[in-house]
Amino acid sequence: MDPVTLIVTALAAGSSAGAISALQDDVKAIVKAAYANLRGLARKRVAGQPGAELVLAEHEADPETWAAPLAKKLTEAGAADDANLVQAARALMELVDAAGTAAGKYNVTIKDSTGVQVGDHNVQVNRFGG
Repeated sequence: MDPVTLIVTALAAGSSAGAISALQDDVKAIVKAAYANLRGLARKRVAGQPGAELVLAEHEADPETWAAPLAKKLTEAGAADDANLVQAARALMELVDAAGTAAGKYNVTIKDSTGVQVGDHNVQVNRFGG
C-alpha cells in the first residue's frame, strides 16, 4: 500500500464510529488518541494549501466521497515522504485492524526519497552527495 493510501485509510478508520465502537473500552481511548495525533499531523501537513483543510474536515464526515480529493491534497503536500505521518497512520491501523497489519496489509513502499524511515527501533545513517 502506498503511503498516501495508508494515511487516507487510517483517517477513515479513525473517524469511523463503527470501527471504534467494536473495540474494548480500554482500547477506545488509545485509538481516539492515535486518531487525534494522525489528524493533527495531517492538518499540519496540508496547512496553507487552498481548500486542503476543508477537504480534511469533509473527509471525516464522509470518507468514501472525500477519499480521492484528500489523497490528492496529501500527495501535493508531500505526505508520502513524511515519516512521522506515515508511522502515525500505521500505528492507528495496528490498533483498529491488528489482523490486517499482521498480514502485511499496511506495508508501506516509499520510492524516490532520501532520509525516510518507517517503523520502530530503526537505525539510520545518511550519506548525501558524492
